[in-house]
Amino acid sequence: MNSSTVSPGRAGLFLLLTGQMLPMIDTSITNVALDSITASLHASATQLELIVALYGVAFAVCLAMGSKLGDNYGRRRLFLWGVALFGLASLLCGVSQSITQLLLARTIQGAGAALIVPQILATLHVTLKGPAHARAISLYGGIGGIAFIVGQMGGGWLVSADIAGMGWRNAFFINVPICLLVLAFSQRYVPETRRDEHATIDWQGTFSLALILCCLLFPMALGPELHWPWSLRLLLVAVLPLLWWMRVSSLRKQARNQHPLLPPRLLKLTSIRFGMAIALLFFSAWSAFMFCMALTMQSGLGMAPWQSGNSFVALGVAYFVSALYAPKLIARYSINRILLTGLGIQIVGLALLCITLKMFGMQTSTLALAPSTALIGYGQALIVNSFYRIGMRDINANDAGAATAILSTLQQATLGLGPAILGSLFLAFTHHNGGNYPQALIGFLLVEMVMMLILGAITLWLRQRLSVAPAPVL
Repeated sequence: MNSSTVSPGRAGLFLLLTGQMLPMIDTSITNVALDSITASLHASATQLELIVALYGVAFAVCLAMGSKLGDNYGRRRLFLWGVALFGLASLLCGVSQSITQLLLARTIQGAGAALIVPQILATLHVTLKGPAHARAISLYGGIGGIAFIVGQMGGGWLVSADIAGMGWRNAFFINVPICLLVLAFSQRYVPETRRDEHATIDWQGTFSLALILCCLLFPMALGPELHWPWSLRLLLVAVLPLLWWMRVSSLRKQARNQHPLLPPRLLKLTSIRFGMAIALLFFSAWSAFMFCMALTMQSGLGMAPWQSGNSFVALGVAYFVSALYAPKLIARYSINRILLTGLGIQIVGLALLCITLKMFGMQTSTLALAPSTALIGYGQALIVNSFYRIGMRDINANDAGAATAILSTLQQATLGLGPAILGSLFLAFTHHNGGNYPQALIGFLLVEMVMMLILGAITLWLRQRLSVAPAPVL
């Protein structure tokens, strides 16, 4: 139950969706600014990976906690706290004088984003009904494409324009007035909602997840550059006992009818495991793709930030169009068919991108990239829209919140780890090819194609099992 069902109205919906766009735009802007950050703060390629990855890991670790805090203390209140924290962290990013300061500020940004995002969808579900709810959810699903376009083009322009000589810093400063705008009007136009029952927070599970992700992130990001010292190897080994500790704690909480962060009984469901496979194979590759493309466009091909940003416009437009029509396609056809279609379209796009890079090499232009990136974006939106529907297939109403938290946490964790793990592979390809970024990107794209083929094989393997899967015994 929730304490309020007042509709947010158009103004409230605009403010909520603006809050949703903040973390999405920031991801795109950061990718566009990577080359400028390198020149300004003398960042290494590994440190660039961490700039992207730490944000995603902090987002993933704090996401479930942000959802529970909103349930307990008010979703509008936590939304405002998240926007304030995100705005403050953006300011800290912009004034950073060292890479260490920037990494710390990016981590705080990820935590702020984790407070913002869960409140938005929960508020829409609670306060809107019927056609208004359907329209809001459609906008919520398609906003990613808009945010992507705004982030790439706007970020590229901000960095290239070098307003007041601030360069890449303007890409972070731009968040501050937007956050202030949301803070100024949300108190009036966004209704307050909360659960009547107090939701417990699994602090031990949250801490365990943070340790596990850090023990994966730092060795995979720093290992190749530091030649794998024993300390980093020890961190990787520590992942196994930490996983065991988290599982034992979760089983104990589950036996006491408490609510662990990742409930073991839900992790046994085929649909949840399928969602985990999508997260591990697709979302990690997706974030790594954006990171590797940004480095190739700027460091490899020498594009200005605005040119690099424009290179992704076709992808963003295709993603937005696909995201708008995906729900109708899923309602008409099976989810598995839509997922397979998305994977097929994306693989064709990746293959066409390989051909484009092979043909044009260091002379690859924004226009030459448009056909392949449009296919990639269209396929990506179909996969993203299938993710939650597949993961939630075996879930009953009582477990909807817990299952959504699992899938969201896995999604953000893999988005965070992708640039560190697969980005390191791309950098190894770059070194092997003597600094030839287009050739190295072809190697990375081939790896991504294999990952998508594996996901397609898993989809075909599980298709019959999921179609006849009984409701879970709980």
